[in-house]
Amino acid sequence: MSNVQNDQLVIIDHGEGDEPLSNRKMNPLFSSILEARLARRQVLKGSAGAAALGFFGLGLAGCNSDSDNDDDETDTPAELLGFSAVAVNSADTITVPEGYSYQVLIPWGTPIMGGIAAFARDNTGADQAGQIGSHHDGMHFYGIDGSSEDGLLVLNHEYVEPRLMHQSAVGLSLNSSALPTFAGTRPEDEVRKELNAHGVSVVRVIKGNDNQWKVQYDVLNRRITGLTPMEIHGPVRGTDFVKTLYSPNGTMTRGTLNNCGNGYTPWNTYMAAEENWAGYFTNKGDNPREHARYGVGSGTGRYAWELAEGGADEFIRFDASIKGADATQDYRNEPVCFGWMVEIDPFDPDSNPKKRTAMGRFGHEGVVFAPAEEGKPVVCYSGDDSRFEYIYKFVTADNYSAATASGDLLDEGTLYVAKFNDDGSGEWLPLVYGQNGLDESAGFSSQADVLVNTRLAADFMGATPMDRPEWGAVDPANGDVYFTLTNNSKRSDANLNEANPRAANQHGHIIRWSETDGEQAATTFAWDIFLFGGDSGESGVENNIGYDPNGDKLTADNILSSPDGLWIDPDSRVWIQMDSGWDDPFGNCAMLVADPKKGTLKRFLVGPIDQEITGITMSPDQKTLFINVQHPGEGTSAANFAAGTFSSNWPDNTAGAYPRSATVVVWKDDGGVVGS
Repeated sequence: MSNVQNDQLVIIDHGEGDEPLSNRKMNPLFSSILEARLARRQVLKGSAGAAALGFFGLGLAGCNSDSDNDDDETDTPAELLGFSAVAVNSADTITVPEGYSYQVLIPWGTPIMGGIAAFARDNTGADQAGQIGSHHDGMHFYGIDGSSEDGLLVLNHEYVEPRLMHQSAVGLSLNSSALPTFAGTRPEDEVRKELNAHGVSVVRVIKGNDNQWKVQYDVLNRRITGLTPMEIHGPVRGTDFVKTLYSPNGTMTRGTLNNCGNGYTPWNTYMAAEENWAGYFTNKGDNPREHARYGVGSGTGRYAWELAEGGADEFIRFDASIKGADATQDYRNEPVCFGWMVEIDPFDPDSNPKKRTAMGRFGHEGVVFAPAEEGKPVVCYSGDDSRFEYIYKFVTADNYSAATASGDLLDEGTLYVAKFNDDGSGEWLPLVYGQNGLDESAGFSSQADVLVNTRLAADFMGATPMDRPEWGAVDPANGDVYFTLTNNSKRSDANLNEANPRAANQHGHIIRWSETDGEQAATTFAWDIFLFGGDSGESGVENNIGYDPNGDKLTADNILSSPDGLWIDPDSRVWIQMDSGWDDPFGNCAMLVADPKKGTLKRFLVGPIDQEITGITMSPDQKTLFINVQHPGEGTSAANFAAGTFSSNWPDNTAGAYPRSATVVVWKDDGGVVGS
């Protein structure tokens, strides 16, 4: 999102700006300057921070190893990055390496079913329900019958920009969070349109003989929005925490919001993450911990949906104030129906999405599954994207069987939170009612209570507060887990730890760990820092210098800031997407690729003006890459916005065109594997 100063939109990474800092309780950390830490720092080139255990040795004991080559010390890993680095630039276009081409696909407002109007400013809420949503984010390609040229593209739509959506909204003033300030009531159909622009799109896309992809109208195409009926599953289902006027028995809710990152299950379903959802609600009365610890405020909701004309039930639910005799008479519990991972079956258009509560309630950036093994539990990881929040792991109670696996596996299991010790070891702390003091003495009444108040349970257990944990990825070759820690401007010398070793961490870093004995369900691990974001020293501030996996300063070919989106392809290339930049020396937001075996890092793609690169997936044959460009033109000043003059006109690139989020398809001209 953005901020406003002197009528000029000043871009702030949206994850930092969307939600207030709600972790007021800083867990006791190891001494910020331990002698051991100082000793380790001396090993690092440039003293970037002690925690780079992976520098020089390229990682953890056992990491990046290949059992077939363990006894061949002279074996040199094959080169994974077979392209020339793209230069930093600030052009309003997409830049890809020499020998590659790209296509823009499904920008916001593209119809995905027959009878729906084309994109226009005066589209209705009903039109938007049949069009691609706004602000594209996490996504996955599901090849139909294994095809790499015909499949379902499933993608999230994180949030909306009302000033782009309605004629009446162009001149709206902005508040300190760069959100429109609404006076009085809001037109009902504007609110409906904004709700329908949120959520998820499922759209069939087909590759033509000319390498161009197009939308195929299909019975599988559908929109899941902020109004779609959804089922509540897992330990919280049917409890008093989620009973509302809409669902007095606590089994249903409506909609999914602020879907940022995603996940895809071993049984071929899609997981949408509910990230910065708290700001959509208001509570003007009591402020229970289920609201307070997550940042639900007492002012107008982010888009003032609760002020829709007519007071329809589907809109007033965003006012979570106590109004009735009990929870079944109002929407005091509506915020508790959000903050979950949402499972969607893309191949069953009649199915209701399911909120899987056993996986915990927080600001899910996404979820990443470790490769499933027959006869072992399913394991997945998720980050809570806010300053000083935590990284979680979920381990199913039942074991995986390819013949019978389904989302029901996600309704029973153990949720853990990570503790990163300063010596490079780590522990997974179980968030289980009745264990380790998580009981009535600590204010928890049940496992449902622990899950509804996951952040409080993690606070109590002494988890390590991180620098905004966002996307995760698992290397399919060895099970190493990577997480982006995007940035944390509020980190100070007083609360440093080895896993988050930079104060005022403007540019972020990537952490990596290996589970003990290679067992993803293990309760201990060893960790290092894979790389630090930053410049090459241009700022003159040592703390802002970035380092690659080899411990070398970043160069013109690979400087980056605020790593966010993350994915590891089948060949172990680590794809890293930026969510900050827009100024010297970083230029527009970009996507880079790292080789974890050689420690090399190159810039692969640069996006247009004032956007972030996010979302990533490939066709099964790895010859087609899909990424998303979100919120181009967001840096437009308020005055220029009102005049219809934008900093970016991407993807239409014509004067006066409204900037729109869109998917970008990239391929290698010789038909080879992308990135090779």
